Amino acid sequence: MFEALSRLFAKPEPELDEHDPKLAVAALLIHLAGVDGETQPEERRAIREALMDNYALDQEAVDSLMQEASERDAEAVDFYGFTSALSRLDLAERLEIIEMMWRIVFTDDKNHEMEDNMVWRVAELIGISSRDRTVLRSRIAREKHAG
Repeated sequence: MFEALSRLFAKPEPELDEHDPKLAVAALLIHLAGVDGETQPEERRAIREALMDNYALDQEAVDSLMQEASERDAEAVDFYGFTSALSRLDLAERLEIIEMMWRIVFTDDKNHEMEDNMVWRVAELIGISSRDRTVLRSRIAREKHAG
């Protein structure tokens, strides 16, 4: 009986589901923040806030999610593993993902060509039109410059 209890409490925490949209979004945001060559602290804060706000997660859950997402991003060879799960979401959720991406892009007041390219590629892979992607980009850029 003691062994059974020991095994029960010794079980590792369950890993995040690789098909969990939150994990896919977090990995894409982390990759996006570093695609221009370096990740700024304000970009990491913006990712943390976006995940907390959009998925109603607490600090501990976001830290765990970001750690797992960083590991998955480092292992990934392309975006397909992340975007395949996201392309099945409804349009409003997919638009929110692209909006989050643009918010990360404009966090550091710089817009690198590689960031634009990544958002364009992800938007295409999850079925967001060029028009919607561009409208979101313009809106987030205006908000950033106004605020």
